[in-house]
Amino acid sequence: MIRWLIVFVLAFLVFNGLRGWLERVGLGRLPGDFSFRVGRREIYLPLASSVLLSLIAMGVGMLL
Repeated sequence: MIRWLIVFVLAFLVFNGLRGWLERVGLGRLPGDFSFRVGRREIYLPLASSVLLSLIAMGVGMLL
């Protein structure tokens, strides 16, 4: 269980780091992606984008 939590947190950190590039590609603006401000900090939760990328990775994994 703790492994999945670590993977989930790392995925969100990667999405936050690559947010500018992902928005240019089209990810990060899907209906299930949330962005809100808390004080001076902006928090980004890419739920729909992570599901889409997981499905793509699963499809590639099944082909190989």
